[in-house]
Amino acid sequence: MASHSLPVLAKGRMEESVEAIASQLLMGQEIPELQGRKARDEALIMEIFDKVLIGYTVMEAHIEPGEKTLVKIRLAPWDATIEKVETGLTVEGMPPLVEELVRQDAEGLGEVFQQALLGLPVAAGDWTTGLIRQEVKAYLAKRLPEFRADFEVYPGRVARAEIVLYPRLPVVRTIDLAMRSDTIPSVTLLSHRQEMQDKCNELVGVPVGFVSRHRQAFEKALAGYLDEEGGLRRWKLATMVDIQPGENTRVMSRSNTERYRVRLEGWLDAGHRKDQDRNRDITLRLHAGAMLSKKDEVFNLLDVYPEKPDWGWQLGYGRSLSSKGRAEVRYDMREHSWLVAASQQLARRWLLRYEYRWGGRIWETALRYQLHDFMALEYVVDRNDSWLRVIGCF
Repeated sequence: MASHSLPVLAKGRMEESVEAIASQLLMGQEIPELQGRKARDEALIMEIFDKVLIGYTVMEAHIEPGEKTLVKIRLAPWDATIEKVETGLTVEGMPPLVEELVRQDAEGLGEVFQQALLGLPVAAGDWTTGLIRQEVKAYLAKRLPEFRADFEVYPGRVARAEIVLYPRLPVVRTIDLAMRSDTIPSVTLLSHRQEMQDKCNELVGVPVGFVSRHRQAFEKALAGYLDEEGGLRRWKLATMVDIQPGENTRVMSRSNTERYRVRLEGWLDAGHRKDQDRNRDITLRLHAGAMLSKKDEVFNLLDVYPEKPDWGWQLGYGRSLSSKGRAEVRYDMREHSWLVAASQQLARRWLLRYEYRWGGRIWETALRYQLHDFMALEYVVDRNDSWLRVIGCF
């Protein structure tokens, strides 16, 4: 079709144009008739096509008549052709992680400009703008549907294409962050909440569909930030992050460690008999343990009774008997007596536990209901009494 190589996209568009012109002139003619007026039709195709074409001169048109008629066109460029295409990509208003992912999705976008411009006469650079726009739109619809593109082409022997990507609606407008842990105190996480909130807020303004499509990458990045850079590195945490994308996006992080188990609880007992000792209705309990293995733990229990005031101290060993069951042996350092304890998770929110003190032959059974991550209720029974316990998890 040309005396030199044509850009792929431009060649396709030119062939469509020539086919349309030839169809209007030749379709339905008898082959002998077509052969008789071949020279006139060739000249007419050259004239019409030359008028609509920019950047090329139509040097020759050749018709090969038949049931499937072939039309050949030979072109010559007006002037110098584009020998190299450079592209620059800007992602408007996105944080570094989002920009990195956008650039990965848009990695082949420069190829669209290569196919449209390479080999094209410099004077024809503007002629292909509409064609490039359609191809860019099709590329983004397939690879990056959450963004739209504007671009400017600067023709020359070395052509330059500047591309700017903008987010499409809907975008993330607010972030609802929740941070939880089963092995370190929640107050430890809360002290770093603002750091994590600031990191999550980088998703504000990002298209909801993009967050959903790259959800795993964002979850991994946020978990890594909290474990390595968010001030909790000394705990050797393994954080799992769950993102629920939407205009109001919800982020839940659960940070746990396989090396330690530290919990702080506050107990408030209500419903004791009047003749019972009421000096221990409020208890603060600190559990500080180190994991010997995935199932075995040694720990300290420190109980503080603010009403009296008084305190207790126990050393213990615990072992997980199953994914839901646990047994403990503890020694009370102040009362010099042994205790055994066992617990069984009955359902997601229900826990049954039992404790027995050898020294005083005292047993205690409790059924616990977990209201949410920060509060639980227990119904406690021993050989003398029964009462309700409210437990706050700090």
